[in-house]
Amino acid sequence: MTLHADLRAWLEWYRAMGASDWVGERPVDRRTTLGPAAEPDQASDMWSPPRSAARPAAGPLPLRSARSVVESARETAAACRSIAELERALAAFDGCALKETALNLCFADGNPGAEIMLIGEAPGAEEDRRGKPFVGPSGQLLDRMLATIGLDRSTVYITNVIYWRPPGNRSPAPAEIAACQPFLERQIELIRPRLIVFVGGIAARGLLGVKEGVTKLRGRRLSYPLADGTSVPAMVMFHPAYLLRQPAQKRLAWRDLLAIRRLLSATRP
Repeated sequence: MTLHADLRAWLEWYRAMGASDWVGERPVDRRTTLGPAAEPDQASDMWSPPRSAARPAAGPLPLRSARSVVESARETAAACRSIAELERALAAFDGCALKETALNLCFADGNPGAEIMLIGEAPGAEEDRRGKPFVGPSGQLLDRMLATIGLDRSTVYITNVIYWRPPGNRSPAPAEIAACQPFLERQIELIRPRLIVFVGGIAARGLLGVKEGVTKLRGRRLSYPLADGTSVPAMVMFHPAYLLRQPAQKRLAWRDLLAIRRLLSATRP
């Protein structure tokens, strides 16, 4: 390999690990114009903007409050009249900082006309690369699980609580969930599924307002309230990533899949 190829592979590895900036040997105040007394070392300068593009020393930019971000997201989402319009609006939305570190928007996959909607947590590395939810190892397991009850990506609709990958696959922060939730709520209203399956505890807690973990929530028949006063039956199941770490729990996951099939049949007219 050439030196450039080696360096590119090395930087790509750090990006996959969640690194988003280069740290030099000496601290640099990025809020002020770099002067002679604050000259960064060579390694730090690799990641700095050109000196001609430096912003005048005017202090840090004002941050949007969490409340204003959520209000903006809610107004934007409410104005969308279709799934395609909602995806375009989300792609233009700048209220979630995860957008700055992710490669792609990971909006949804599957059939928007499906009876069942699956809601996971957040994209991983493979999902970030491909821009689709549940396409990595846990997604492959999810596909096999759905196949056991006669479902596939043509008969389900899949999305996440978070639409951009958190660096290093960390858990999403409450502010990140809050910024994305109005879009997810509007997504549910537009899809109007007959059944919602929350894949993991984080997805369920955010939308159902419950505090229990997935172990206590799974196996129970729940409901998600819609804005028009109606509700959608809901269930919670283990996240496939958890099952990959704890394969002994697959017996409980199988029970949940059978319950999902029964509940889906019961909701059909």
